[in-house]
Amino acid sequence: MMYRRKLSARVEHRQQEAERSRASASLAEKFPQLKSLTVELSYFSPDGGSRGSQIKYTVNPAHAKSVFRFDCQNHECVRGDFDLSMALAQAVAARRGTATGEVCCQGWLSKTTIDSVHCRNLLRYKLSLEYTGG
Repeated sequence: MMYRRKLSARVEHRQQEAERSRASASLAEKFPQLKSLTVELSYFSPDGGSRGSQIKYTVNPAHAKSVFRFDCQNHECVRGDFDLSMALAQAVAARRGTATGEVCCQGWLSKTTIDSVHCRNLLRYKLSLEYTGG
């Protein structure tokens, strides 16, 4: 008989979010007018002062999913992360060339602070969008 270890709340949340993303339509299916998307992400500590990693990449709309989420950089964070799906949808709906913003992680700082201390890491983003047609 095989015994399965109980998944941590963090791992369980990440698996659920990964499945939600996998099950979503591609960006090309959801936003057929979206020709290209470049994403710039900068992770910051809760006070906004010290920057962690910075990422810039070009998304392939045919393969990227419309649940557009990114993991929190705090390796202890539970049920946090950043979902930019709505920001992307609003930018496409308005046919904006760029969309910038900042989101705060609403997860818990660690498994020992669940229900008491939020993570509050920041993600600053810039989405650069191009569309088909005029």
